[in-house]
Amino acid sequence: MELSSSLCIQAFVFLCCFGLSITSIFGGGNETDRLALLDFKAKITLDPLEVMGSWNDSIHFCQWQGVTCGRRHQRVIKLDLQSQSLVGSILSHVGNLSFLRQLILANNGFIHAIPPKVGRSHRLQNLRLENNSISGQFPSNISSCTNLLSIMVSFNQLVGEIPVQLTTLSKLQEFSIGENNVDFRVAFRDSIPKPNHARSQDLQAANLAAQQPRHLMQ
Repeated sequence: MELSSSLCIQAFVFLCCFGLSITSIFGGGNETDRLALLDFKAKITLDPLEVMGSWNDSIHFCQWQGVTCGRRHQRVIKLDLQSQSLVGSILSHVGNLSFLRQLILANNGFIHAIPPKVGRSHRLQNLRLENNSISGQFPSNISSCTNLLSIMVSFNQLVGEIPVQLTTLSKLQEFSIGENNVDFRVAFRDSIPKPNHARSQDLQAANLAAQQPRHLMQ
């Protein structure tokens, strides 16, 4: 009887340890996403609609307002906080959301520059930051996000030249950068690929250095 009890205890301990190991292996990415979201929240300086009220450990981060996770791995695939009157900066930790496909922060009061680490989100398909107060230059390493279909950054305070590296984004369908203080290098204007199914490429109000190529107006 004692031997049987001892074996049961050992089996229980083994299963607990095994369960912890599995959690460690498969939960690590989830923890990375949770921490990235909390770091993002920490940089929000004004939240009049209390959107961030649900962003706490009382519920799983996949249930936080504006957050959408994939069903299989419970990783963040979409962060949609558009038109929420938020003020703050886009922290570089957003780049740690390695499964992120859509980053939608349009129509808010985000300031400072687009962090280069956003370029680490290689699955990113839609980047919507229009109608904010984002400044600085457009980061060239966003060209690493080769799955991008849409870049919408109009009505901000971006400056400088649009990186030539963006010409490599062969899947790009939308590119809106009007109402900024950006310039186009001649090489970029002459080599930008024409998307096969382009819906819009809003360049006319971007304070261009020279006349835009004819194919961008089609």
